[in-house]
Amino acid sequence: MSSLSAVGALQLSVRLHGIQLGRPVDVLLETDAWQALGFVVHCGDDAPRFLPYAACQPSEDEIAVGSALMLLEDVGFYRQRGASLRALLGGAVERAGLPAGILRDALLDRGGAVDELEVERGGAIERIPAAGTRIASARASAA
Repeated sequence: MSSLSAVGALQLSVRLHGIQLGRPVDVLLETDAWQALGFVVHCGDDAPRFLPYAACQPSEDEIAVGSALMLLEDVGFYRQRGASLRALLGGAVERAGLPAGILRDALLDRGGAVDELEVERGGAIERIPAAGTRIASARASAA
């Protein structure tokens, strides 16, 4: 896996040894350092939980976890520390103070670093380095 689409990851299942535990509904990002903090997961018991990026192995087919104990209950704590990808999607991206396009996706490396952003500009999708960019949230809150 060279890079993982953050938007695509929201279509995957969170699984423990092939058993589905839930589905990600958001990715929380630290936008100053451009790092994925983890996933907000809607679990089988209808409870939202937080899955730290460092505690999972995302692939093109699933988000694998080694233990169900990695799904943490205090989602609000993590939401306060990260920006919601869903809230950022559709937001205006600036690079070096200039408009770069509208955010459509974030591409993550194996360790969760956001290397590139996919932006739409003039009807075309382009990839730009995430470093040095700023995004005006399309929504007021990450909640």
